Amino acid sequence: MLLLPGALATPAFYDDLLAEPAMSDPSIRFVATTVPGFGGTPAPDDLTMESYARQAGRLAAELGCDLVVGHSLGGNVALEMVGSGVFSGPVVLISPSFSRTDESKFPRALDRLSVVLGHLPYSLMLMLIGPAMSSSLPPHRRDVLIAELKKNDARFLRRQTRFYLEYLDRHGTLAPRLCDSGVRAWVVFGDHDDVGLADEERDVLEKCPAVTLVTISDAGHFTLNQKPGEIAKIVLDALEK
Repeated sequence: MLLLPGALATPAFYDDLLAEPAMSDPSIRFVATTVPGFGGTPAPDDLTMESYARQAGRLAAELGCDLVVGHSLGGNVALEMVGSGVFSGPVVLISPSFSRTDESKFPRALDRLSVVLGHLPYSLMLMLIGPAMSSSLPPHRRDVLIAELKKNDARFLRRQTRFYLEYLDRHGTLAPRLCDSGVRAWVVFGDHDDVGLADEERDVLEKCPAVTLVTISDAGHFTLNQKPGEIAKIVLDALEK
């Protein structure tokens, strides 16, 4: 099982999921990796989502992964993996963005500000990320996870966000791309998620026989950490299918 964290995040964000008793089956192997460039890791030359999907696809093939779980941007990488055919699934996509307008307002605003101010808005965001994220993460994990987020480089974030939003713009909406892949997919959102899903996209996904839409109650964007038990059930269901 290949685990892809979201933007700014590292494998530490999967620790709550992996600590769930249901995930302790010795027959299941997990590989959690950082999307290159985030969390202080070296950035690749090619920051396109297509390149990220190819890299993740090669890793999944080398490791013999049967399932890919992606959160947020990691979910979009997993979506592009199946959309481009480099992975045949199944996939669990937690809070992916199917279009620019679905995406949280923050990266969109930072991208607009960076046109004039360069990387400075991202630097300010990293300075303020602790107080901004305090209510989104479980208290017992908050300090550790915020420390991981602060490892990021503002200049890289500026470049990567631009490539990511351009990718969403090229497709308009990714809902048909996921459905057309024919891959078995679980698409998961918290009911208070700041990443949205347009009515037209929801209609496409609900009518798609290979896609299961799941809404987790009393959860925001970080369902991985807020509701790891419910995510574990979905992941195990995906493995059994």
